[in-house]
Amino acid sequence: MKVLLAGGGTAGHINPAIAIAGYIKQMEPDAEFLFIGNRDGMEQRLVSQAGFPIKSVVITGFKRSLSPKDLIHNVKTVHYSFASRRSAKRMIQAFDPDICIGTGGYVSGPVILAACNLGYKAVIHEQNAYPGVTNKMLANSVNRVMLANEDARSRFTDKARFVLTGNPIRPAILNTKYAEARARLGLDDTRPVILSFGGSLGAECINKSMAELIARSAKDQRYYHIHAYGQQGTWMPELLRSMGVDLKRCDNLDVRQYIDNMNDCLAACDLVVSRAGAITLSEIQAKGRPAVLIPSPFVAENHQFHNAMSMVNKKAAKLIEQADLSGEVLIETVDSMLTDKTVLEEYRKNAQKMAITDANERIYQTIKEVLAEN
Repeated sequence: MKVLLAGGGTAGHINPAIAIAGYIKQMEPDAEFLFIGNRDGMEQRLVSQAGFPIKSVVITGFKRSLSPKDLIHNVKTVHYSFASRRSAKRMIQAFDPDICIGTGGYVSGPVILAACNLGYKAVIHEQNAYPGVTNKMLANSVNRVMLANEDARSRFTDKARFVLTGNPIRPAILNTKYAEARARLGLDDTRPVILSFGGSLGAECINKSMAELIARSAKDQRYYHIHAYGQQGTWMPELLRSMGVDLKRCDNLDVRQYIDNMNDCLAACDLVVSRAGAITLSEIQAKGRPAVLIPSPFVAENHQFHNAMSMVNKKAAKLIEQADLSGEVLIETVDSMLTDKTVLEEYRKNAQKMAITDANERIYQTIKEVLAEN
């Protein structure tokens, strides 16, 4: 099988593409792959690190402002759109794939559209509850629209052909057990464990609010904390020190820049406090973890809010909008969840009910079905 994949801009579009390619490679070791990404996108690094070949086009998104600077940007975007489609067409014809897979982001549009126009079979994967502009545009042209969240179906055209697959989840997340993770992290069962993070860059609002909760836990030892403040939150340890927190002496506080053992941390925790990225929520659901979700208001189509609401509506998570977030509000919300074991267990079970843990197999079978069609 020859597989062409296009997706980029954010890790939320790139990692699913890499996961899909990895599973196909596992099932069919002789399969050939080609990724097409944006020349300046993070996909160049992530795809190469995963060991797959990647070629580049140049594409940007449209700006909604009518300022002179943004109007110039939009003119360039139109030019890039046509040029990238021509470049993609040449790459596709040279590779001659059996299937083309789009996982969203600006680059997915011209590549998958070119593939469809050339008569190649194509599918797209939508990670979010609220679909992106690119996937909505492509939906009627591709053979299948694979959904991670059933809530997205109503936001597409009725003419598309849908299949619910879920989001690909890393095997380490699925396979790590609670007891094993707690043992590796040196945790006991005497107090609840809160896992909190705001993405690889970090989220200032989450860091500041969590600092108040962490400072209280440093005094009363009520909770154990694993918190990642991210690349842009390196000021947080100093903030905690100014609040009287000695991170070296508090054995219930694990505050660090990154979480590189998410499988253990997620398996060991009792509650997650985080943004509402699609892959994050799929992993939370896979482990059946209740959550306090603080969606980023700065993402396209406000899709993190819709992702969060899909869990909130099923009583699997609590929502705090960023405009309403404070240390006091966060503390009150966390306390209300962790002090009522009945509610916590209800949320845990509801989160687990939402989980789709065989997404890779569903996606693979969808591809095989499309390939078998005339």
